[in-house]
Amino acid sequence: MSTLRNLAVKHTSLSEEEIDWLDLLVLDWPLLADLALGDVVLWAPTNTGDYVAVAHSRPAGSATLFYRDVIGDFMRPDWREIVDEAVLVGGPVDSTAPVWYEEAAMRLTAYAVSRRDGGNQAVNTARNTDTGVIFTGLPTKPFAVLTVHTGAVDQQGASRMGTAFREVAAELFDMIQQGLFPSPGSTRGRERGAPRASDGMVRIDTEGDVTFASPNTQTTFTLLGYRDELEGENFAEVIAELVKGQFDTNESLPLIAQGRVARRADIEARGRTVTLRSIPVIRDDESIGGIVLTRDVSDLRQQEQELITKDATIREIHHRVKNNLQTVASLLRVQARRARSEEAKQVLGQAMRRVAAIAVVHDTLSTGLSQIVDFDVVFDRVLGLAAEVASLHNTTVHPRKEGVFGELPSEYATPLALALTEIVTNAVEHGLAGREGEVIIRADRTAELLSVEVIDTGTGLPGGTVGDGLGTQIVRTLIEGELGGSIVWGPDERGGTRVSVQMPLRWIRASE
Repeated sequence: MSTLRNLAVKHTSLSEEEIDWLDLLVLDWPLLADLALGDVVLWAPTNTGDYVAVAHSRPAGSATLFYRDVIGDFMRPDWREIVDEAVLVGGPVDSTAPVWYEEAAMRLTAYAVSRRDGGNQAVNTARNTDTGVIFTGLPTKPFAVLTVHTGAVDQQGASRMGTAFREVAAELFDMIQQGLFPSPGSTRGRERGAPRASDGMVRIDTEGDVTFASPNTQTTFTLLGYRDELEGENFAEVIAELVKGQFDTNESLPLIAQGRVARRADIEARGRTVTLRSIPVIRDDESIGGIVLTRDVSDLRQQEQELITKDATIREIHHRVKNNLQTVASLLRVQARRARSEEAKQVLGQAMRRVAAIAVVHDTLSTGLSQIVDFDVVFDRVLGLAAEVASLHNTTVHPRKEGVFGELPSEYATPLALALTEIVTNAVEHGLAGREGEVIIRADRTAELLSVEVIDTGTGLPGGTVGDGLGTQIVRTLIEGELGGSIVWGPDERGGTRVSVQMPLRWIRASE
């Protein structure tokens, strides 16, 4: 549960739909702070008539006025008049004199937060002339408020870029008041590689022409091979020229380049990759253009490709290890069949099953991207080895698994699979040899411990104690040595044997 949701549930009476809207809105909180050139705080009304801060973001290109987070704090009384007026009139409302936070003097502007309610009977529709309906319904009453905090002496807003940023911020804040931002289905602002305003920004008018391009965007497009100034050019045509001849471009790229849809796409040229994020700008329910955020993500894409290559290599290694282990198991099986003594057949058969159990884990790892395995899938295949043992000893076994093992790291799945293979096959081979019976495997997992019981309805332990053969030694080494757990053999109340294994999961997590 997010911090915003925790605070909203604890202090406010906001509906689930309103909390969801705020959750979506704060995904773009860093963008809003960057564009406003100041700190941005989101406040929710409390059940006691106060306001609690549920989100806060500092600007990337400006000095913050809050040297500690205000999330969870209640609003200062001297700010209430401005905020209450913004909620009453629908905002924005500016402070007429500097306000203070600790020792920082600042200018405060408050904006109401609304959302579009498609359930209203009086339906109003915001349209984009090229893409159809964007929003349906009238804005709801304000249910939250955002405040923008900038320095009492503005040293950045006077620059051309600062002015452009502030104008875009004002347009987005106005959309927030009208319930038009965030856009339904829009790209989430914190996805990997998503551009921020400081990475690059382009303003697009209703004709698709560039009215402002930040210096970073101009540099980015120069690296892509575009040498002219972007301002005054049709942005969609510029991009079309850069990707000319490519057959795998995004079909919605022209609309994104014109700021007509809230989406994200990548373009590639000259070995570089640039991501574009488009945000339509709406005023009075009509499109007035849009903004396109840009970022050179060539390094990120290279890292992702390296990770994909690494993952593929790891999967291929697991696949080859599995194949090699299966070959070894097959050779041991053939050797066991040709062995003349029963003892040699038994020893080779045990070795074959141990190798096969390890191969099962590697086979599972070869099909996924992570080194975490679903142990329930692995163990179901381990039970197949027990059925093979039963057929060799004229035994009819009815295995039954209860509970869930869950996911385990590969370095623990392998020894556990091998240990349980030994325990289950021993129950079939010795406890149920030549007869019919059950083998019950119970798994009980908590946050701290994985407990496993293997119970058979066989003849029980010879002499009431477990032997000290090779199989027992292997199991003890795996459970106690490699997994840091414990294992106990004992009689079952129904006459068979009960083996209890306990493995601490906290120790596993600490070792990852």
